[in-house]
Amino acid sequence: MSAPTVRPFHRDDRDQLTELVNSHVAAVVPGVSVSVNTVLSDMTRQPDEFITDPWVAERITLVAEQRRYVVAGAHLLRYRADAEVGEHYRDAGEIDWFVCHPPASFWPDSEQAADLLMAACLAQLARWNVRVRYADGALPAPAVYGVPRPWPHIRAAYERAGFRHTGHTEILLIAEVADLPSIAPLPGVSVDRTLGECGTRFTARTDGRALGFIEVDTALDRPERHARGGGLADIGNFHIEHPTDGLEQWLLAQAAHWLRLCGVRRLLAYESSDDTEDTDAADAIRRLTTAGFHELTRTDRGWEHRPEV
Repeated sequence: MSAPTVRPFHRDDRDQLTELVNSHVAAVVPGVSVSVNTVLSDMTRQPDEFITDPWVAERITLVAEQRRYVVAGAHLLRYRADAEVGEHYRDAGEIDWFVCHPPASFWPDSEQAADLLMAACLAQLARWNVRVRYADGALPAPAVYGVPRPWPHIRAAYERAGFRHTGHTEILLIAEVADLPSIAPLPGVSVDRTLGECGTRFTARTDGRALGFIEVDTALDRPERHARGGGLADIGNFHIEHPTDGLEQWLLAQAAHWLRLCGVRRLLAYESSDDTEDTDAADAIRRLTTAGFHELTRTDRGWEHRPEV
């Protein structure tokens, strides 16, 4: 069997690389896939990252090939060093995403291919002479970022190369919209529907005072992005200003009613985790699970190259 080789991405690789990307997406979020055009567009611009994307100075995509088949791929970014760029990203290099086949009988050299590609990534970061080297798994699909727990082979490749998890862990939760609460009257409370920061906002009010709000984003399954829609939305914001008995469930029911009208079947939520029980995040998770959510996976955000550790 021929040994894997690493080279820059060619447009002819687009179908095989997209297949590899979608296999990683499918292991994190059920029923979601991205189109070839989405993957190609992500290599040139990331419009959803409207803060950090303008800071990018260079982008490059590399692939590992074996038997004329793409077995691994990585997308790298170099951020500018000027004062306009946020301090964390200033003069930084990043492996924005890294995908590879896990070890299997039909890809016995997958670990070798991953390590060869990772070595090429580090060599590129060295040529860029960046101040710091970051890594992520931010594929162009909803809820796929960091290094999700269903990707132990990616975690292993990062760790073999000297990357260390230096950030925090987030819990991804999912619910069937049909299982979420139904609207029940909450005496003295009315709802306003408006455009919010992260989607459609439902604000609970009493006597003209805002008690809290929830925002849901139903644009995750835009047809130009996904080859197969998952009927998916997420909670962009959920904030209670003045706690009232039953208010959280009532707001969630308002959002669920709207999502049913939109034909959305599943709703995502995100919470931080520090592996303790006595935290606001733990309380939020308990409230969400009581309402019908369950844990989908965990993802470790914030990876930095620290080979000496």
